[in-house]
Amino acid sequence: MPPVDAAEARTRSEPTTVVAARERAAMAHVIYSTTLEIIHRHYFRKGQAVLPARAMEDVFAEVAEQSKVEGSWIAVNTKPMSIHHEPKTDFEKLAANAIAEGKEQFELVEKDFYRSARAIPLGEGCVNCHTGMFRGPAKTPRYAGLVISIPLK
Repeated sequence: MPPVDAAEARTRSEPTTVVAARERAAMAHVIYSTTLEIIHRHYFRKGQAVLPARAMEDVFAEVAEQSKVEGSWIAVNTKPMSIHHEPKTDFEKLAANAIAEGKEQFELVEKDFYRSARAIPLGEGCVNCHTGMFRGPAKTPRYAGLVISIPLK
């Protein structure tokens, strides 16, 4: 399957079956309920706040354990804040390049997985840490990527 542009993907109107809708609802439940639990765990302890992107890594781990759907961050056009965010696989490198070039989404079916990477715009606070404090505003938009890997049946 060739990579798909996000605008093109939105124009495809594929009907959803009840079975597919039920699977999506179950997945959404796992993601939302896990996120709520992790947010409570990280943000309601005095003096121990965690960066949201780091807290989301706990969500990724819990969702993967419950559903086998994997999530991860990749650095796109800023310095990775963790060695784990450096694009490593061929897919991640292609996705980071596509997002850096302005595509909202990059997807690929490889082996037994559907892989999707979508742009995460970095706000001013994010960019300050990723590009260095006390620098002027970025001249070009800065992004991270959210990679989702779903096993195919």
